[in-house]
Amino acid sequence: MTYSEAIDYLYNHFPAFSHIGASALKVGLGNSLKLDEWLDHPHRAYKTIHVAGTNGKGSTSHTLASILMSCGYHVGLYTSPHLVDFRERIRVDGQMIEQEKVAAFVERTIKDMPSTIEPSFFEITMMMAFDYFRERKVDVAVIEVGLGGRMDSTNIITPDMCVITNIGLEHTLILGDTLGKIAGEKAGIMKRGVPVVIGERHPETDPVFISKANESGSPIYFAEDTFKVKNAEEHNGMLAVKMTKTTTDGYQEEDALTYGLSGYCQQKNIVTVMKAVEVLKDNGYKITYNGIHSGLKKVVTQTGIMGRWQKISIKPDMIIDTGHNAHGVKLLAQQLANAKYPKKHIVWGMANDKHPENVMPLMPKDAIYYYTRANVERAMSETEMEEIGRKSGLNGKAYHNVKDAIEAAKKNAQPNDLIFIGGSNFVVGEVL
Repeated sequence: MTYSEAIDYLYNHFPAFSHIGASALKVGLGNSLKLDEWLDHPHRAYKTIHVAGTNGKGSTSHTLASILMSCGYHVGLYTSPHLVDFRERIRVDGQMIEQEKVAAFVERTIKDMPSTIEPSFFEITMMMAFDYFRERKVDVAVIEVGLGGRMDSTNIITPDMCVITNIGLEHTLILGDTLGKIAGEKAGIMKRGVPVVIGERHPETDPVFISKANESGSPIYFAEDTFKVKNAEEHNGMLAVKMTKTTTDGYQEEDALTYGLSGYCQQKNIVTVMKAVEVLKDNGYKITYNGIHSGLKKVVTQTGIMGRWQKISIKPDMIIDTGHNAHGVKLLAQQLANAKYPKKHIVWGMANDKHPENVMPLMPKDAIYYYTRANVERAMSETEMEEIGRKSGLNGKAYHNVKDAIEAAKKNAQPNDLIFIGGSNFVVGEVL
């Protein structure tokens, strides 16, 4: 079996949420547990760190992996979705899984997997990662939750630490229609006695996390209580960050850091990361000061993360970002509004379950919009986007595909303008 044949098999034989939506979900952990037993529990062969949250969990996962690598650990990283290449989901020390390993795992699945197991695309991909990490003898694997937490396939692991970045309204039909309900689902990753770091405080979610932590006997840490960003400035696609740390005796320390990711949202993510590595260090991980600085600065080159306020060309500047829900777009829209350009051209497409009626009113009114759709079943119609945009006070026009929308933006833009492309992982993926 070739790699391309393996990928075709994965998409054609296992339902994928990323492509068709909620109908692909397999409720419960049954299939994951069966797969885990069939493969003799590969995740037990190494340490794990579990990362959940509405936004920022991908950036946080990549950054934690980068810091651990800089501290000398042999690190597995499992994230989703991918933007360009399926293999982005499964990395060891920043390098994607080899094509032949993907093909070999799929062949093994076809030949040996018991017929009683009927996994989803995500479940089979996750187990491919877990099995590969064992084969590569990683020291620790950073595992990003796919959706929610309590019933997510990844929740079969017992990690050394859990991280919950933040809570926003997303996937409400699956996770619940209030912040408290969604927090309850995310809190489901907490395990008996395992420390948990909460990235952002909120009056509606704090009590949920505290109650669950008390129930599971999990030491709980709110990152914002310890670390704060005093100042952050973007330079050459990186953030120069001045941070303060409040010690247990109330003393405030200050440090200057360079973060290899830029964008307003990263100022929140770095707070979460800094608390998480402190907790890891307190729990026996060999985390060094130099390792933290190096891991933060080299996160892009060491892990291959893409699509986070990423500039991909100049004259005009073309920037892509994967922010796609109201909670994440709020900061993105602020950054776009504050960006100093004569004109802003925004190529925008969304998935049909991301509540664009809540997202579009947040977007800057002084931009020209090019509404489009990615080439996936879940993509919202560009004409629907245009109508929602019009009702939101945005000036724009619909284009049938991403390429046409970008070409129109390029034709209209002057060298000093901004072309921003976002609204969906799929739109960004097509650009890349």
